[in-house]
Amino acid sequence: MTSAQSNAPSPAPPCASSGVIHIRRRQTSHFTVLANRLAQRAGSAVTVGVAAYILSLPDGAPITIAALCTHFAEGKKAIADALRELEDEGWLERRIERGPGGRIITRTFAYDLPGAAPEEPTNDQETEGGPHPVPEPAEPPQPMPEAAPEATDLLTRLPHRDRRLLLSEREIAALAPAVTDWLDRGAAPQEITEALTSGLPARLTRRPARLLAHRLAALRPPTRTAPPPHPDRSRPPVIPLQNCDGCDHAFRADRPGRCRGCRSGSPEVRCAA
Repeated sequence: MTSAQSNAPSPAPPCASSGVIHIRRRQTSHFTVLANRLAQRAGSAVTVGVAAYILSLPDGAPITIAALCTHFAEGKKAIADALRELEDEGWLERRIERGPGGRIITRTFAYDLPGAAPEEPTNDQETEGGPHPVPEPAEPPQPMPEAAPEATDLLTRLPHRDRRLLLSEREIAALAPAVTDWLDRGAAPQEITEALTSGLPARLTRRPARLLAHRLAALRPPTRTAPPPHPDRSRPPVIPLQNCDGCDHAFRADRPGRCRGCRSGSPEVRCAA
């Protein structure tokens, strides 16, 4: 009578007769979590690849078209189209903020799940560099002044500058105190309107109230002790600089988009900066 051998292999688990079979291993570092909504996104594989690569990068890493082209073999047009699709779907968001010295800068935020609020970091959340530090408690926000009729009127008139900025009564009531704070600090109504409407994304994929609230908080001016100088009406307005979505070169236009060379299909032609 034979006895069972202790080194006999255990029966293999049942496997699918076709299709992929996953061999998984628990990873504790140097990995990126992707939502199935992104990994299984239908359409361009370049878009999924660019999104996965951006989400794997540390904060502060450059993600311009030129920087991405040094990593991917695809050309500038494919990368630009991928970035535009990700922005349209909410995976990427560009915000205009006031940087050091009052300079206006554009920051790009990458979301691992569009529309979801960011989680508060805890001591046991780890990144490649170790535990993610927990931020110090923020100072309590200063009380906002009561909304002035001029602030409500300004917000109501924003669709005259951009019809996408149509706000509900509830949104106007929520934003009006912040506009009133700008007015109390000496900002002229036309300055506030310009700060809220200039350089908006070509496509707004969500309610504009969130974007306006961010601008009112991030670009809030200091208190002025003297009235602002009257603008020189003899000079034409300066058209702002934009980065071309196709070639990443600078050109002047009221809104983001493509330069004249990319629109005409002739990269030798560039719009004057």
